[in-house]
Amino acid sequence: MEIFKLTNPHFYITIAIAVLNGALLCFVAGKLFQILQLSGYKLKGYNAWLKDTKIKFVGRLFMLSFLSLISVLVTNSLLSGFDGYTLYLGFIFYIYFCIVFIINMTKMPQKTPLKQTRRMNRLIGTTFMLCAMLSFGLIAICTEFIPFIRYGIIVITPMCLTFIVPLAHLITVPFENLIRKKYIKSAKAKLSKMPNLIKIGITGSFGKTTTKHILNVILSKKYSVCMTPHSFNTPMGLTKVVLKYLKMNNQVLIAEMGARNVGDIKYLCDLINTKHAIITSVGSQHLATFGTEENIAKTKNELVQAITDGYVVFNAQNEGAVKLYDACTAEKYLAGVENDNAFCNIKNVKIGADGSQFDLCIDGKCVPCSTKLLGKHNLQDIAMASAMAFKAGVELDKIAQAIGELKPMSHRLEVIKNNRFIIIDNSYNSSVESSASALEVLGLFDGGNKIIITPGIVEMGDKEFETNVNFGKAIAKTCNKVIIVNQVNKDAIKQGLQEQGFDENNVYTAEDLKTATAMLSDITEVGDVVLFENDLPDNYT
Repeated sequence: MEIFKLTNPHFYITIAIAVLNGALLCFVAGKLFQILQLSGYKLKGYNAWLKDTKIKFVGRLFMLSFLSLISVLVTNSLLSGFDGYTLYLGFIFYIYFCIVFIINMTKMPQKTPLKQTRRMNRLIGTTFMLCAMLSFGLIAICTEFIPFIRYGIIVITPMCLTFIVPLAHLITVPFENLIRKKYIKSAKAKLSKMPNLIKIGITGSFGKTTTKHILNVILSKKYSVCMTPHSFNTPMGLTKVVLKYLKMNNQVLIAEMGARNVGDIKYLCDLINTKHAIITSVGSQHLATFGTEENIAKTKNELVQAITDGYVVFNAQNEGAVKLYDACTAEKYLAGVENDNAFCNIKNVKIGADGSQFDLCIDGKCVPCSTKLLGKHNLQDIAMASAMAFKAGVELDKIAQAIGELKPMSHRLEVIKNNRFIIIDNSYNSSVESSASALEVLGLFDGGNKIIITPGIVEMGDKEFETNVNFGKAIAKTCNKVIIVNQVNKDAIKQGLQEQGFDENNVYTAEDLKTATAMLSDITEVGDVVLFENDLPDNYT
């Protein structure tokens, strides 16, 4: 081909355009990178996002390519009589449309923005190389066979991104596995130098993050504690915690363990050699990835089976957790609320809009406690953390003191007051149990209208519609007004509201949380209480 001759200036221009397009496409693919990262670099989650209603992103890529192609064809037609270099002018429109696309995507609200990790940088670098090579190849082919289009052919490359990004991922997987093994080996070596470290694993369909934070506060009364921050609950997340956050003088490591597939928890247990465990719950969260409730229970039980000479604390209020307790052969304890059969029992509960007062009873000994945390499910988390701390040697009065010092976690039944109305922010995530507790808390507040803003409960697999119909029924019993966010569960929630005779004039819909929040100025009055229940993860937007 003529274009490959080194004396041909178009050869160097083609290289420059290919490199520029490769870089441009990496920015255009930002949403795809984010979704792959949110899916734990699992193509199953990435593909599920593409197949869902979020196929609209592919439509945006198609529109980007279509508008660019029309601009290139028109430009080439108008300037066909001029020197061949004028064919580059159509490329300017393509760059403009790409920049507009990128700006619009960055303006979209994100709950969990793309994290620029080393792995992500490697993935982006590989994607860049693939996009640049594809661009060069397409230009070379068109120069030879369709010279009218020539450089303009690269405007179709955005439509290829949904395939290029997973291909780049598959190319990097073997290299990433080698890197992961290296870091895991280093983390295990560091842990082997700390034989007296008390390692506590916490897992469950819900409640594990809150329980982790509560346990950290209580154990800190006696020990130097390292807790996995944020949601560092994956193999590489725990590895990073061990290598970066764990100090040699720490006495306790609290490890939150997340899972979306069978075997995930076992892998994490093998990594840190868990000594003790808390099972917060076994529910239907992430049913879409696990497939069956049996798989969920089996995965949570992987943590139980990893405990040989330690003890396990179970949620006495959760049916799935109790079943695991019954089958557990290790030293085991139940923790519950108003449950006389539990080793740790919270009783004589008085709940108000400012918190709760109760008696904490462990192994027959009781102490009065108070907490600013709202909701019965938080009391259950307190019970589990208290049972573990007590077994770890923290005195009962120290546990009570720590409970009094607990502060609401951000976006987890966090009360925010302004001059017009009260906000109950429970937007971090949602489950059947936490949503019921949130509605109960909402009902505790006196005053004006009770308003809920929610997209419903997601990741429930085949049970999602039924779950949200029931959620709509529960909303109708507590709330006066409802703002349903997004389309994903709108019909189900509306059906539940209608079955309870809820006034349709008080049901509003919004495309996203930002729009829903803006609506409050029109529908609220002084003294109203607004519950933000759940915020969709970015792979639902």
